Amino acid sequence: MRDHEQEIREAGAKIAAVGLGGTDYARSFREETGIEFPLLVDERRRAYRAAGLKQGGMLHLLRADNLRWRNEAKAQGHGQKKFGRDPFQLGGSFVFGPGDRDLFAHVSQTFGDNAPLQDLLSELRG
Repeated sequence: MRDHEQEIREAGAKIAAVGLGGTDYARSFREETGIEFPLLVDERRRAYRAAGLKQGGMLHLLRADNLRWRNEAKAQGHGQKKFGRDPFQLGGSFVFGPGDRDLFAHVSQTFGDNAPLQDLLSELRG
């Protein structure tokens, strides 16, 4: 998302990220990744539960799709940062609109299963 923040802003949106770690972990993550958008802390996992986000497991590490995404990320220069509070917590991507409208939701099925950026941008551009 960091690499496409300008494009997302030009589509009329803002980015915010939610993480599980405490404020010290969030500060460290911000410094390591260089993100400038808001990074919220959800130590009690309330947002994760409300969004229906899932947990991965050891078997997810062996999935072919996980291996493919991991290799793609590595080829793009991304690497594993410090492990957070729960390294098996899976993520998601959401687009919310005015009036509390849910425009797009992607709930990750395994590690590295991120919403395609073009799908997010398509929703933003309407």
